[in-house]
Amino acid sequence: MANERTFLAWVRTALALVAGGVALEALGLPLQPDLRLAASLLCLGLGVLVPPLAWLAWGRAERAMRDGRPLPGTLLAPVLGAGVAVVAALVVLATLLP
Repeated sequence: MANERTFLAWVRTALALVAGGVALEALGLPLQPDLRLAASLLCLGLGVLVPPLAWLAWGRAERAMRDGRPLPGTLLAPVLGAGVAVVAALVVLATLLP
């Protein structure tokens, strides 16, 4: 069950990224337009990328558990962490620049 809950947590994270990307553009925040668009597109891209990677990670973990092997690592957390850090940097720059 923990494997399924982890998968669903990644899907919720993807939904939050998509919502954040849409909100950046839809709310018309007073940010530098090009950087706001870049942050929005990166959020949307991450939101599209996370579910398939989560599904692959779920399958790898499921196979490892069935075979009695150690659970494999995942690249989801580092990729997502780096992506969110870039989005945050873009939003900060967009706030500071005229």
